[in-house]
Amino acid sequence: MNIAIYHNSECGTSRNTLATIEAAGYRPVVINYLETGWTKPQLIGLFAAAGLTPRTALRVSKSPAEQMGLTDPAIDDETLLDAMVAHPILVNRPIVCTPKGVRLCRPSEMVLDLLDKWPAGPFHKEDGSLLLDAEGRRVG
Repeated sequence: MNIAIYHNSECGTSRNTLATIEAAGYRPVVINYLETGWTKPQLIGLFAAAGLTPRTALRVSKSPAEQMGLTDPAIDDETLLDAMVAHPILVNRPIVCTPKGVRLCRPSEMVLDLLDKWPAGPFHKEDGSLLLDAEGRRVG
């Protein structure tokens, strides 16, 4: 299965998502979008595939979105997309692409819906919380 993850190694949710993918035996293409940046067509395609809008994909926490005035509901999608291209940190993450679909994986366990196989249980997130029990069943 081909998997790509738009990843930020500074983000715990992104790290947990990547760890889940790798523990399931996959070797994903890891795209550090803070280094590579985004293009507007790329964002439009990813958002459409994931059922997101620029507004719902906007990262507000730990980003300059509020200081930039982007949380104002009057700001249109084009303005948000332009800001996301100029400031990649404004896009919420991680976004995972597999043959089963594209999804913003927040919380990280949402990635399980995109995988054909899961990690062996028990499997824990980096904070110690249980994601899969000893039989490999989803917890919570």
